[in-house]
Amino acid sequence: MKKQRILFLSPYPFGKAPSQRLKFEQYYSHFENNGFELSTSSFIDDEFWKVIYQPGFLFGKILGTLRGYVRRVIDLCRLRQYDIVYIHLWVTPLGPPFFEWLISKIAKKVVYDIDDMIYLNQPKTRFIDKIKGRNKPLALMKYADAVIVCSPFLKQFVQQYNTNVHTILATYDTDKSTPKIHSPKNTITIGWTGTHSTLKYLKLVEDTLIQLSQNRKIEFLVICNAPYHHERIPVRNISWTAAQEIEDLKQIDIGIYPLEKEEWVLGKSGNKALAYMHVGVPCVATDFGTNSLVIQNGEDGFLVDNTTMAWYNSLLYLVDSTDERIRIGKNARLAVEQHFSIKANQHIYLSVLRNLAE
Repeated sequence: MKKQRILFLSPYPFGKAPSQRLKFEQYYSHFENNGFELSTSSFIDDEFWKVIYQPGFLFGKILGTLRGYVRRVIDLCRLRQYDIVYIHLWVTPLGPPFFEWLISKIAKKVVYDIDDMIYLNQPKTRFIDKIKGRNKPLALMKYADAVIVCSPFLKQFVQQYNTNVHTILATYDTDKSTPKIHSPKNTITIGWTGTHSTLKYLKLVEDTLIQLSQNRKIEFLVICNAPYHHERIPVRNISWTAAQEIEDLKQIDIGIYPLEKEEWVLGKSGNKALAYMHVGVPCVATDFGTNSLVIQNGEDGFLVDNTTMAWYNSLLYLVDSTDERIRIGKNARLAVEQHFSIKANQHIYLSVLRNLAE
């Protein structure tokens, strides 16, 4: 039987960005084992990735953008070689959805994978924000033969433009990780993992962490691509790397996932909560959006309102009870295995692709 060919058009290099790495990229071997032949083309190459989020490097960023557009022109010329074109977020970052429209006309079948509510109009303070193509996601929702979203709230929005929508949250390969072993400790590590763009949410828990550090022996571990500092909180920073991600997460005794209750957050997949849960670390998270679907309050984590007292009470409870950290951690790991693992979701991805390939 002839293999079906898929071209993945992604913004970021393979294995670099969570929106790709924790979604479709980790299913590549499963796709290949089930009769698909894969190719990937990222707009941002490895050289551009090194500087894109760094201040300065303007010339390098301009050259990286130009290289990305050249790649997309080459991609247009080879689209008919593929049975399915799988687009993540956007095809090109700037201007109107011209490349997206061209692909919809040339490609045999299109899958659109959208992460976060990137179509929302965010404040445009920088020049680059003013020329970004905010209409591209809306166009792709309309053009695609199937759409994959990461939250039910995002699905509800997309269904205005496309009826063939599938929800797949961030998932973890539980075959490649083992759960943390909790034991009594003198100092309890409360941890957070994320990127520079989400560090702002830590302001929601700063007063709680200050108060907790005054009453209990704790440290705050931040795993990120940018450092976090607070003069009244005992902070330890670790630079995130894919190679060390699991072992770094296991240094955490209690994970936190604070979020503002705003529309943008409704597009999130509960990834931070799942990051802790898949290694058996109990999570305390803001009771909003997808978090309430990922966490069963009091069973495999805790959901709290964004008040200092709510955060404090839940964190203090877990800090003071090794037995509860063990119980919640075991339940959290089991929840990921049953609902948010690769094994539990690979059939959904495969069914979307097979239905289009028929």
